[in-house]
Amino acid sequence: MELGILLIFALLSILLLSTFLLLHLWISPKEMEDLPGSLGWPIVGESFSFLSEFSSPSGIYSFMKNRQQRYGKVFKSFVLGRFTIFMTGREASKILLTGKDGLVSLNLFYTGQQVLGPTSLLQTTGEAHKRIRRLIAEPLSVDGLKKYFQFINTLAIETLDQWSGRKILVLEEASTFTLKVIGNMIMSLEPTGEEQEKFRANFKIISSSFASLPFKIPGTAFHNGIKARDRMYALLDSIIASRRSGKSVQQDFLESLIIKHSKGGEGEDDEDKLTDKQLKDNILTLLVAGHDTTTAALTWLIKFLDENPRVLEQLREEHIQIQAKRTDGATLTWSEVNTMPYTNKVISETLRRATILPWFSRKAAQDFEIDGYKIKKGWSINLDVVSIHHDPEVFPDPQKFDPTRFGAPLRPFSFLGFGSGPRMCPGINLAKLEICVFIHHLVTRYKWRPLEKDDSVQPTLVRMPKNKYPVVVEPL
Repeated sequence: MELGILLIFALLSILLLSTFLLLHLWISPKEMEDLPGSLGWPIVGESFSFLSEFSSPSGIYSFMKNRQQRYGKVFKSFVLGRFTIFMTGREASKILLTGKDGLVSLNLFYTGQQVLGPTSLLQTTGEAHKRIRRLIAEPLSVDGLKKYFQFINTLAIETLDQWSGRKILVLEEASTFTLKVIGNMIMSLEPTGEEQEKFRANFKIISSSFASLPFKIPGTAFHNGIKARDRMYALLDSIIASRRSGKSVQQDFLESLIIKHSKGGEGEDDEDKLTDKQLKDNILTLLVAGHDTTTAALTWLIKFLDENPRVLEQLREEHIQIQAKRTDGATLTWSEVNTMPYTNKVISETLRRATILPWFSRKAAQDFEIDGYKIKKGWSINLDVVSIHHDPEVFPDPQKFDPTRFGAPLRPFSFLGFGSGPRMCPGINLAKLEICVFIHHLVTRYKWRPLEKDDSVQPTLVRMPKNKYPVVVEPL
């Protein structure tokens, strides 16, 4: 009985503390009073409207468009517990993504910050960011990816071999494929087995904790994410120790980093070395950054191909021609992946049309001015990418899926499929490689039929089809 009363008292205390905290957070900074926009309802602000629009087929486009028509390209709001300045347009892109003169820094949610760790590439700024990016970039370069090509190619074939005649949730299958690729690249994980299952289970828990409520209480997504992160780090510690002792040697991403940074112990100040903490934080960062976005891109691309049969026909023709030039029995080669111009246009149009990352979140590192409005140091700023990708002056008939848009150079900062500036996606080459290989084997061997029509999306940071895109797959 006493335990029950104590539990109720604890829950009420947490509720009251949370309410007071939210009320305190909702007190608008006086400096924002001159900015156009609405903060919405007390405590919740415009969060409900924002989340509702985010889950709709058009994403946050309607939310943004309505307010831009009312307030202009710069407006304030209160969403997801933050006072936020929303901006759009190429000029805003240039200012926020180049980070010129240290104007802004990345602005992760608190839970994401805690899970990834302080030395993550996504949390460092300025010279520290440049240094870590330089030290981990080599294995993700075009030349660095060559040694993983055959694994990716074989895995794509084996994955698709299991699709024929079955109902497939494309999002789930794409997730499994991309996670197996990056697990093998980083630490030579086999595609099947107990270690792979543990790796995938922990990763999914970590991934789902990023936008969770910041309550580190047993049973919550945040608490589970921290625990899964610790298990992932324990696995990495074990592998690193085994590699350094000589018990295990592999030709993978982790091995290259261990060799390159073997003398970088904890606390050692060496510009050319990473500590073990930095190694683990940034391996996890690459896992997170390289999985969700590629999974979503591959799923949307397959969906858009079905909805646009002429595009599918032209794409299939490109790959059949590649296939026809080979000798009997030969499979896809590295050089062939680099001769897929139309496929690359389809990838770009998929990223534009779906806008997988609908906004880029930044924090003002100093006071600055844009469009005549003064932005204060410490304010959260979201760059609205959806509106940029649907600007009819740059992309006529923006709702149409038309890969030929990318046949000519675009204006700078008008296409942000992989970001831009110093924080441009470091895994751009890997993402394109995975998609090109997978799509080659899909369109040359199979056809597919969607089982339901549903354009709504999951209410997550990365836009993904809510129904996971169920299809039936058959041989051509």
